[in-house]
Amino acid sequence: MTRRIEVVPYDRDWPKLFDVEGKKIKQALADNCIAIHHIGSTAVPELCAKPTIDILLVVKNTAFITIPLEELGYQGKGEFNIPFRLSFTKRGVLPKVNLHVYGEGNPEIELNLLFRDFLRNHPESCNEYADLKLNLVSHDSLHEKKNSLFSGYNLGKDAFIKKVLDQAGFEGLCMRLCTHYDEWEAARNFRQKYFFDKVPIADPYTWTFNHKDHLHLVFYKGTEIIGYAHFQLWPAQRAALRIIVIDEPLRNHKLGSHFLNLCERWLKQKNIRVLQAQSSPAAYPFYRKNNYIEMPFNDPEEHESCPQDIDVGKVL
Repeated sequence: MTRRIEVVPYDRDWPKLFDVEGKKIKQALADNCIAIHHIGSTAVPELCAKPTIDILLVVKNTAFITIPLEELGYQGKGEFNIPFRLSFTKRGVLPKVNLHVYGEGNPEIELNLLFRDFLRNHPESCNEYADLKLNLVSHDSLHEKKNSLFSGYNLGKDAFIKKVLDQAGFEGLCMRLCTHYDEWEAARNFRQKYFFDKVPIADPYTWTFNHKDHLHLVFYKGTEIIGYAHFQLWPAQRAALRIIVIDEPLRNHKLGSHFLNLCERWLKQKNIRVLQAQSSPAAYPFYRKNNYIEMPFNDPEEHESCPQDIDVGKVL
């Protein structure tokens, strides 16, 4: 059975519940806790919301948080679609809590606080968001997850959230696993425009969008998708960088190197030790600038490669 999403009127006890839970978390993490914030709809006065407290936790080191949080009753849920975020939930007791943990300086912190503060300070946007949520939750089909990490209810809020972030002036550089409809559409467009139109053929590898060994990421500047990357996971802690691209009007601003660096850090966290690629001659200076060296590609599937490509790699 599909779990129905509940949206209830604002409860004036929500900030008090956050304060109580926040103090427990601060005490459990001690000096590792840099900041703790009440975010999401329960942090916006008079806004209807799911009766779950969303908490954003900023820590010095994410490696030492799981055990103390488990002792408080939290269960780890992984990253979902946001690299470098650790998600935890607390269920079975009131209040229900979703805990979002980031390292210091992560742009997702600013994103969440700007969205919350904009709704707090703009009643017309707050009311618009309430109307949207009540409309979404009224459709039975939007309570379901259809080939996605998220329900139609959550996906349906994406355009509004981006509009608010634009109005709030968010310009941070964020990386996401493809999840929303427009992210998958951007992935298709980047692949076709910058790679397969040059052949020209229709992209023959869209099947990788639904394969567990293939990772597809988009790179945001604010709410605009400006880049895309495709990785294939290999045995023996190796991965292949199949595609990385920044939209042409935004090149030569070090955005490609920043995106690649984020990808490398994230893959290293996932125990990937060697990242390899087959570079065109035109892209070779980019890889060299980012400390890649010539290294045999050794594709375990032995796919045929372009004779002009240069095999490169990097130990992460």
